[in-house]
Amino acid sequence: MVRHKQLVWNFHDALAHLQETAPLRADALRALSGANKVEAEAFARVWDRLAVERRRRIAQMLIELAEQSFELDFNALFRYLLGDADAQVRASGIEGLWEDQDAALLKPFLAFLRQDPDAGVRAAAADALGRFLLLAEYGRLARVAPATIGEILLETTRDLSEDLTVRCRAIEALGYWSDESVREVIAAAFDDAAPEMRASAVAAMGHSADQYWCETVANELQSPDARMRFEAARATGELENRDAAPALIELLEDTDREVQSAAITALGQVGGKLAQRALRRAVESEDEVLSALAEDALQELEFNANSDEFLLLDLR
Repeated sequence: MVRHKQLVWNFHDALAHLQETAPLRADALRALSGANKVEAEAFARVWDRLAVERRRRIAQMLIELAEQSFELDFNALFRYLLGDADAQVRASGIEGLWEDQDAALLKPFLAFLRQDPDAGVRAAAADALGRFLLLAEYGRLARVAPATIGEILLETTRDLSEDLTVRCRAIEALGYWSDESVREVIAAAFDDAAPEMRASAVAAMGHSADQYWCETVANELQSPDARMRFEAARATGELENRDAAPALIELLEDTDREVQSAAITALGQVGGKLAQRALRRAVESEDEVLSALAEDALQELEFNANSDEFLLLDLR
C-alpha cells in the first residue's frame, strides 16, 4: 500500500516503503536510522529483493540525509551495502561510512582498493583510507601504524596500469602521511601531464598541512582551470595561509559556483581582518546560498579568533 500522508514512520513501515514502487520519501528513510542487529537483519532481507536502480537511489538518499543531519546513523546499513553485487552501491556504502572510525573497516577497505573489479569502488576505498591514515597519524587507531596504510596507497599511485581516478584519490589520501617521502610523491604528481593528477596533487598539499606548499598552492588560485582553482582554494584554507587572503577574496567573484564556495570556506579558515571584512560583505549578498556559507565561515573565523585570545590569556 502506498502511504501518501503518513506523518510518523517506524522501522517496519520504512522497510515496507522501500519495497513499494512509489517515489522514495526522505521522512521514511530517516526512520531507518540507528538500526539494531535485528533491524539490520530485516533490512538485509528486504534489500536483497530490491531492483538495482532502487538500491542505488536509496543508498544515495541515505548519504544525503546523513550529511544533512549528524543525528542520523545509517552505519549498520552502509556496512551491509559493502557486500552488494552492484559496484555503485558498494561505492555508496564506503562513502556512507565516512564518519565511522572503527579500525575493523581497514581490512575491507584495503581489500576493495586492491581487488575490487570496479574503478569507482577502488577510488572510494582510496579516499576512505585517507581518513584512516589521518587517524593513524594522530595515534587514534590502536596498533595501526601510518605506514601500514601509507605504503599501500603509495603502491597504488605508482601503478601506471591503475585507473587514473584511483591513482588521483590515492595521491590525495597520501597527503595525510607525514613520511618524508610524501613531498617528493606530491611534487611528481604536480608535474604530471594529466590535469586531474595535478589537481589531486594540490589537494594533497592541503591535506599535508605542510607550509612548504603555500606558495605553490597560492599560485594555482589564478589557474585558468576551474577545478584547479577549487582545489587550490580548499588547500589554501587547510594550510591556513593568511597571505593568500586577497587572492581568495578575488575568487568570491569567480564564474564557477564551486570555486566561490571553496573560497568562502577558506577565508573562514585563514582568518585575519581582510577575510573577516570580505565575509561580512558576503553575508549581505542577495545570493542566499553564498550568504549562508559566508555566515558559517564567519562564525568559524570568529570562534577561532576567540579561542586564540583565550589561549593567550592562559599563557600569561
